[in-house]
Amino acid sequence: MRSNWIIWTSSVLFAAFFTLVTLQPIDDFADLRGPYCEQIGCCTSRQDTCSKPIIGTLCYCDDFCNRTDVHDCCPDFWSYCRGIDLPTPLPPTTPRPPPEEVRSCFHEGRVFFLNQTSKNNCNECRCAQVGSSLEMLCERNVCLIEPDIVYNVNADFRHGWRASNHSKFWGRTLGDGIRLRLGTLQPQKDVMRMNPVKRYYDPASLPRQFDSSVNWPRYITGIQDQGWCGSSWAVSTAAVASDRYGIISKGKEEVQLSAQNIISCIPRSKGCEGGRLDRAWTFVRKYGVVDEPCFPYTGSNYTRCSIRRIGSLAEAHCIPPRYSERTGRYKVGPAYRLGNETDIMYEILRSGPVQATLKIYHDFFSYTGGIYKHTDLSLAHQQGYHSVRIVGWGEEFTSNGLQKYWKVANSWGTDWGEAGYFRIVRGVNECDIEAFVLAVWSEVDRRILVSNGI
Repeated sequence: MRSNWIIWTSSVLFAAFFTLVTLQPIDDFADLRGPYCEQIGCCTSRQDTCSKPIIGTLCYCDDFCNRTDVHDCCPDFWSYCRGIDLPTPLPPTTPRPPPEEVRSCFHEGRVFFLNQTSKNNCNECRCAQVGSSLEMLCERNVCLIEPDIVYNVNADFRHGWRASNHSKFWGRTLGDGIRLRLGTLQPQKDVMRMNPVKRYYDPASLPRQFDSSVNWPRYITGIQDQGWCGSSWAVSTAAVASDRYGIISKGKEEVQLSAQNIISCIPRSKGCEGGRLDRAWTFVRKYGVVDEPCFPYTGSNYTRCSIRRIGSLAEAHCIPPRYSERTGRYKVGPAYRLGNETDIMYEILRSGPVQATLKIYHDFFSYTGGIYKHTDLSLAHQQGYHSVRIVGWGEEFTSNGLQKYWKVANSWGTDWGEAGYFRIVRGVNECDIEAFVLAVWSEVDRRILVSNGI
């Protein structure tokens, strides 16, 4: 009896030693009891956290081990997760090679197995075989939102503005932002040589504060979101023309014009890949556009031009305007350029918002409030051009003294900036915002102009 006990004890010790050395698969240890799966509460779909260390390896408590090859299942998987009481024999296993050492990558406090991936902002990391070892290999893209920029802007009040992590920009690259959130191509040299119009007024008569959205609340187009489509060239064009139709007609031709009409119907248009303002205004002047309900915005290059380039509103199958007798599409006169700060102010005061093109730097995407001025915090030198509407101006005491600013309507939705607007330093051509400013005269029905005494 004693010799049998010694033999049995020796066998157990040998089996334990052999197990630790060879990392034998766990399905050979039917005598290992314990609430493995019950403790971590897993059973359902694949979850990397549903694993437990056991005798030098890992066992799983989710559908990862629910295969014909069940060697990776924790001892209580079948009893707890599948309702099969042990010691009912486990399903037969398929032949497999001798067990190998469990290898993994350790990255940012987590364990990843071969070919598993992790996303860090806009960069994907993958656990990959590198030589004889596993290493976590990560992309090195510059991200649209960089925490370092947000932190450093907010850490120094002298910047004069605040930054934030905009969730809809998180996870996208700076290249995505330049290509798909802007979209205005730099004006050609002959367009840039356009002479500004001459205005005659007393600059001292201009108010220190003015806001079109307050002065004409019914007629100013609300904040739009162009989406991931480089269409600012068309969105700002349609919005400026819409504003001026409402203001000049004193509400009798209050309308929101279709940016998609411009994107889809200009011949050889690149649409969401960018466009030129001179082509947009020439199209509206020559052919006219319909209203937004007639040709809704999709922000897509795949929306074909569903209406003929020329023709009346009826021929485009649009609902007739409610308060005017208009039959033709909405057109504008030739676009004209404004030459300096006070000319821009006078034009807005007299006729409504104007269109401006500004150079966008990396830090601008993080703007959330205050008076913006480009910083040297950008992590890359990529830049792009963006078209916006200047709707007003003002001045404010800041840490840098009295600061003049423009109030500008962006097209990135109301959850960006100051409810969709931003303020930017005025009078110093910050980010080229005063270098190429355009306005138009909307072709309001003549009968309306006469009735309004214009």
